[in-house]
Amino acid sequence: MISINASSNWHLECGQGVYRLKPRKPQKKGWFVLDISYTGNISPLVNPVVKLFLVTGEPAQTLPLIIHADRLRVIFLAPEPLTLLEVQQADALQTAASLRFRLYRRAEFVALASMMWAVSRRDARKGISSIRVYAKSRARYKKHGFSGYLTRLFKEYYLVDTHRLEEADIYQSYIAKTEHRSQDSIQSTLTSLGYQPVISVIMATWQSDLRWLDAAIQSVLQQSYPYWQLCIADDASEQKKLIELLNHYKKKDSRIRVTFRYENGHISAAQNSGLLLATGAYVTFLDHDDLLAPNALLAVAEALQQQPRPLFLYSDEDKIDGTGRRVNPHFKSDWNPDLLCAQNYITHLMVVERAMVESVGGFRVGVEGSQDHDLALRVTEKLPPALIHHIPQVLYHWRITENSTALHADAKNYTSSAGVAAIEEHFKRKNQDDVMVQPGLLPNTYRVLHPIPKPAPLVTLLIPTRDRLDMLKPCISSIIEKTSYKPYEIIILDNGSNEPQTHLFFAEIQAQHEHIRVLSYDKPFNYSAINNFGVAHAQGTIIGLINNDIEVIQSGWLTELVSHAVRPEIGCVGAKLYFDDGSIQHAGVILGIGGVAGHAHKYFARDAHGYFSRLQLVQNLSAVTGACLLVRKEVFEQVGGLEEDHLTVAFNDIDLCLKVREAGYRNLWTPHAELYHHESKSRGRDDAPEKQARFQREVAWMIARWGAQLNSDPYYNPNLTLQHEDFSIRLHE
Repeated sequence: MISINASSNWHLECGQGVYRLKPRKPQKKGWFVLDISYTGNISPLVNPVVKLFLVTGEPAQTLPLIIHADRLRVIFLAPEPLTLLEVQQADALQTAASLRFRLYRRAEFVALASMMWAVSRRDARKGISSIRVYAKSRARYKKHGFSGYLTRLFKEYYLVDTHRLEEADIYQSYIAKTEHRSQDSIQSTLTSLGYQPVISVIMATWQSDLRWLDAAIQSVLQQSYPYWQLCIADDASEQKKLIELLNHYKKKDSRIRVTFRYENGHISAAQNSGLLLATGAYVTFLDHDDLLAPNALLAVAEALQQQPRPLFLYSDEDKIDGTGRRVNPHFKSDWNPDLLCAQNYITHLMVVERAMVESVGGFRVGVEGSQDHDLALRVTEKLPPALIHHIPQVLYHWRITENSTALHADAKNYTSSAGVAAIEEHFKRKNQDDVMVQPGLLPNTYRVLHPIPKPAPLVTLLIPTRDRLDMLKPCISSIIEKTSYKPYEIIILDNGSNEPQTHLFFAEIQAQHEHIRVLSYDKPFNYSAINNFGVAHAQGTIIGLINNDIEVIQSGWLTELVSHAVRPEIGCVGAKLYFDDGSIQHAGVILGIGGVAGHAHKYFARDAHGYFSRLQLVQNLSAVTGACLLVRKEVFEQVGGLEEDHLTVAFNDIDLCLKVREAGYRNLWTPHAELYHHESKSRGRDDAPEKQARFQREVAWMIARWGAQLNSDPYYNPNLTLQHEDFSIRLHE
């Protein structure tokens, strides 16, 4: 159903992917808002940007409309009377159950306020303070006058609302900049390869669309690396032309092998039939409607030259929309075992030593829909991390079709239950029968519930403070009132409090709660030294570093953190922290952002999915913030605790996490432990000259100590930005 607001002076006409709004009577120039709301599923990956075309007496303008959760909205200025509005590239809206167009005027000052708000939010995401935003606005207003200022604000507003348009265009620039290889370069690489294994490409077909199947086969034939096999198993298709096409290619190139199954067995059985044809040292998998990048197998062969030689490899990937345009690149983490148990982030291109695939029995019948995920788990659980290799290049293109999981995560509902079964059996093979798996917060994601030992370990929560009862009391109260985990103790580390009411509170809280102690640390503020002092007095086997400006939200936060901290392979564990307004303050740390490190997804909305759902998934990360961090006491002491001499205020938590990682543990972040972090309110801003000088010394020390690692975070991707915390593409850095 398509409608336009009843009082509208506009007439709506619908065409193929185009909606035209024509005025019933002349429309004066001025500010307008176009709001398109919809219900039902839409297909934003088909065309992520919808364009608004304005026809006036002036030269026509084209402006982007960005698809949000359930609406498109844009503010625009008509400098002359409007004669036509045309919403173009709207194919994505064709699948909506209903559409409602609302077009209305806005007073200039209201439009101005809306745009200023959007620009300030953008600047906040970049770390620009509101004072600087205000100062910049005043300077521009003074220099250019109201009209000039408005023009510039309008342009800045579109920089905000065209983020996804920019991303789409940036990706095309990325492709042009990074993927071209000359024939001379390719030939030189081929000549230099000391190891040139045959790579068998396994493909299953069934009732395939011949257009896409032909393109898929052509993408193999066009590989720059010549040492391949294409092993096709048709799963009892009834299409005569499909069989003819497969036989044609079988005769055309001896590297193509085809088998025709007489009984339909579904994807796992068909893939296994394809594996029986393979003789290559390595195998990879291509869906019958997808494409390999032209240099995909060459990139794999290059990666196989390293020592030790990988036995399991995977690459980045993207999607192809209905117009043939490449969109939605997924630049992946390096080996991330906890993320793999929360989501099949590996998907394509997955390359495995054929002997390894055979040793685990190939694809398992019964987990269809998650057969690739299941195979990845069964192979990688047998391998040390050194033999698992991520190629940070886009080597595989998913084709977006009507029923493809590339378009809708829930297009194949059976995949979720199959994924749960695959992960459960993964832990059973590791003799962890008490691990439970349930569907995650999003389709085709999973939550793994690790058990708490019996008896449950004592947790010591260390909370440094200096007065600031307005922060400390809500922190302590929220822990006492909302924490379901037992047992725990709280040690308040008093760093020179001098207000009488603070000492009265200390006396009262200790008298009321035997598991709360106050220890005095009467030395100059040194976050590292204070917490090291606290650890020395801790009775718990698990240490929790907690800022005094933390506030508990849900009762299970400590249970979730402990369930991971007790795992012998895990080091530091971090939580999901929110600013007062509910936006993301911390969702793990990415190394290299801003020179040392930055918080992943900072300022994203509380319920945002994040980059490929990572805001909703347990995952391994290089570091987590010390504002709320759990670690086993033995691990903390093993690495020497927090760095007291060089990191008195900043980066001591990052340094701790990197030392823990260096010692062989995996650090982990979970979205299932949620707390507020009223960041830095207790210490004030670091804008004094002496604080800035101290901060720069700490930056220099971190770079000197960890420089190489700060430039290559294995849980991020070299194709993603180090300037912002939003996982955008790295192009001109």
